Amino acid sequence: MQVIDWDLAVTTGVRLVRPGPQVSREEARQAVLELRRLSRDAEGHVREFTRIDSAPPEAATVVDRPGWIRANVDGFRVVLEPLTQKMSNMPAIVGAVGSRITGLEVGAVLAFLASRVLGQYELFLPPDPSGVAPAGRLTLVAPNIVHAERELGVDPRDFRLWVCLHEETHRVQFTGVPWLREYVRGQMTEFLLASEMDLTTLLERLRAASDAVADAFKGGEGNLIEAIQTPEQKAVLDRVTAVMTLVEGHGDYVMDAVGPSVVPSVAEIRAKFQRRREGGSRVDQLVRRLLGIELKMKQYAEGSRFVRTVVDEAGMDGFNKVWTSPETLPDRDEIADPHAWMSRVLTASSGPELT
Repeated sequence: MQVIDWDLAVTTGVRLVRPGPQVSREEARQAVLELRRLSRDAEGHVREFTRIDSAPPEAATVVDRPGWIRANVDGFRVVLEPLTQKMSNMPAIVGAVGSRITGLEVGAVLAFLASRVLGQYELFLPPDPSGVAPAGRLTLVAPNIVHAERELGVDPRDFRLWVCLHEETHRVQFTGVPWLREYVRGQMTEFLLASEMDLTTLLERLRAASDAVADAFKGGEGNLIEAIQTPEQKAVLDRVTAVMTLVEGHGDYVMDAVGPSVVPSVAEIRAKFQRRREGGSRVDQLVRRLLGIELKMKQYAEGSRFVRTVVDEAGMDGFNKVWTSPETLPDRDEIADPHAWMSRVLTASSGPELT
């Protein structure tokens, strides 16, 4: 049984998504070519700076907004497979109606996000029967990058490389740290399997989601992700939040720290981009709050502060001990207090002095 009607999600998302900026065919072709080239260039800068040995780079997949929607639906299907199996015993009529409702909802969310996302490293792809294709994929959304660079009034080449540096950092993280992908996937599977599927619980979750919407309209901090989780899921979500805060903050740190020689206008881009992140209409801010996007923005800032503090005090090699094993990852409290992580991981790993 389908948890979500994926075909309906794609159809809904593609129908609702706004068109991209007006560009000529030649401008579009040049943008795609440059983004592919810069994504390859970014790999060398990131690998040299982070000192993480990763898989050989693949040129980015450059998509439009509908293409981003289709790609993310493919990823969602892989991630939600454990939940689909768990719900196989639900009554058929409940599944049929529920999957169409969630298909419409997912499509609407994807349409909203598809006009805003600049790029991503797609961590979960449908399995390749031949085993030849890479496990993940770096994807850039060309119309959104063009729209953002025009809106900000920044140098297009610098901005495009800056975006590539962030997404390439994620590729380096997940291909250079062998256990990280499966750790994230395992946590997400545990989160999904902790879902309670009886009808009474589902109705309670719907009421909680309604309360979150009402709270968001009043300017509160409620979001749908926190509203619908069970107590068992909260502990898992804390671990997922901690690791994603780390990888997102690391990406933000690297994209700014590779130096003016690589992105000469990096300071101007960061200042303007930060103002853009914090702006938007009231409706836009409301939707971002409901979807947890505001929380994601805080993750960028918290994670970047954590990385910067550790690198400043312990060097890049000291920071890279974070990738040793799941046990050396910071928890949510340590993200906010980098010295606690350094005391637990770096001090312990140095061992006693020899006399």
